[in-house]
Amino acid sequence: MENLYANITEILILLFILITFLQSGIDKATDWKGNTGWLKEHFSGTFLAGQVPLMVGIIMIIEIITGFAAILGAIWLIAYNDPTIALYSCILAAITLLMLLFGQRVAKDYAGAFTITGYFVVVIFGVFLMS
Repeated sequence: MENLYANITEILILLFILITFLQSGIDKATDWKGNTGWLKEHFSGTFLAGQVPLMVGIIMIIEIITGFAAILGAIWLIAYNDPTIALYSCILAAITLLMLLFGQRVAKDYAGAFTITGYFVVVIFGVFLMS
């Protein structure tokens, strides 16, 4: 329990990452057609229009890996007081958010891009704490 209390901020950030990324990755997997259909429209008229299924697949895989890394990171923090896996989860989350930000900017969805900023701040704080 000592490690839980000593790392509570880090664990809460990892829970945020877990909920955000694992849910998003599972949603992409379970509603592939709906997600790719919406994104094909979102990216129509951009140079990314023909790449939507590939992009969704890459993002989905990284989101699921990030979520599982957050679970393992929290366990490692509690059991061993070791932030290594937690840091990897935060870095993967940051990279994923940068990819999503790039896509939103290309699609000229500036409100969507702005929304990503809030997630990014939390994740970068996690990188800071765990590095």
